[in-house]
Amino acid sequence: MTDIAIIGGGAAGAAVFGELLRCNPPCTIHWIVNQCSPGRGVAYSTLDERHLLNVRAAGMGLFLDHSDDFLRHASEELGHVRGSDFLPRRLFGDFVQAQIAALVQSASQQGQSFKVHKAAAVSIKATPQSGYLIALADGRIIEAGNVVLALGALPPRALRSVSNEALASDAYKLDPWTLDQQQKSPRRVVVIGTGLTAVDTLLSASTRWPSADLVAVSRHGLLPFVHPEQPMAPYPFQDDLNKGLLDSGGIPAMTRLVREAIALHTGDWRGIVDGMRPINARLWQKLTTRQRWQFLRHVRWVWEASRHRVAPASAQAIEQLRDEGRLQIHAARVLRVEGTSPLQVTIRGRVSQLVSTLESDLVIQATGLDTALAYTRHELLAGLLHDGLAVADPLQLGVVAQADGQLINGTGQPQRGLFAIGSLLRGSLWECTAMPEIRKDAHHVATCLSQNFVSVPTVSSGDSGANG
Repeated sequence: MTDIAIIGGGAAGAAVFGELLRCNPPCTIHWIVNQCSPGRGVAYSTLDERHLLNVRAAGMGLFLDHSDDFLRHASEELGHVRGSDFLPRRLFGDFVQAQIAALVQSASQQGQSFKVHKAAAVSIKATPQSGYLIALADGRIIEAGNVVLALGALPPRALRSVSNEALASDAYKLDPWTLDQQQKSPRRVVVIGTGLTAVDTLLSASTRWPSADLVAVSRHGLLPFVHPEQPMAPYPFQDDLNKGLLDSGGIPAMTRLVREAIALHTGDWRGIVDGMRPINARLWQKLTTRQRWQFLRHVRWVWEASRHRVAPASAQAIEQLRDEGRLQIHAARVLRVEGTSPLQVTIRGRVSQLVSTLESDLVIQATGLDTALAYTRHELLAGLLHDGLAVADPLQLGVVAQADGQLINGTGQPQRGLFAIGSLLRGSLWECTAMPEIRKDAHHVATCLSQNFVSVPTVSSGDSGANG
């Protein structure tokens, strides 16, 4: 018998923890959640009701075989809710916590062994017995034979164009989710990025500072496309398209097939993109490193906007800001961010190539997930790289791992008992951060770990604290 540890207090960690409680393996399940509110993580900690899920209510859920639980939970709180609705992210965070609380209560009544640790994991060391010793920030040591990394987003890194002086000032924000800490009302806010994170940032800024001018800057100046109000009919030739994509030989051929399908389709093009979802991971895995680089350089910007679309209400709010003249969007490269307050943001227009400078009281970096593991300041992950237990993806998309989430170590071999889920697997799966993918992966890894234990002789590790 050996213990299982899940590191990460967000929805991905909650999904693995909950699935393991349901599997009830003959061991202790450790959930290491740091100081966060367990189950919410960054994604679902927001209290802003304008921050909406970009998946319809019917598509959200924590567990693979309970996909309608969220819809019932939302209906109990809000009244009548349709499966096609895009609901507040705060509500899904409430749902995750309620699901875990119910499972914890049931597990306690049944005498299952589990512990929730509200401390950060700072290191993982392999033992000679093929197990792991996990050091917590409070000095405790946890022994486990299997470890699942569900860490979510890495700590954000500043763009290389940002000066040290600007970084040291309160006028440059690396974390877009801490706007409530900004005391002074800015006259102008520049948001770097135009993806989903930037949309939420702009909505929050527009409400918090109703008199501020808003500017968003990204290389292509492309906002996410918008979900239709109602679900679309499936593309009638999706199976043929998907087969053709899987048989094709690289990015140009794939792009051509999708463009041809969209051109010939009399319905909504978004249905074609959604119909590719079941094969996206397989498409990514068949690409060489060179082909993946081509995708990232030439296709990623339009794929992200097309695949990860925004809720209609969010799009309408952004459009209203533009119509009112409060929001400008620039397709430009950020060349420099200098000064203290106000900051000087120098940009070069994508089309005109003209260089101009924006003066801003507040600059917010909202460029989305950082998966560049080789440059991370995350103590735990940096230690795994140093010890050869993990390897950074060559394109800086998390870790190198097998399709089942098991990490590849510095010798090129699977690292027995060490798994990842969520954004760390972007280099292996590409599509791995939305709840439909996370709950499927959580179910898979929990089932595998419950059926296959790695026996580890007992090592004295001190008191890890019951349920806490």
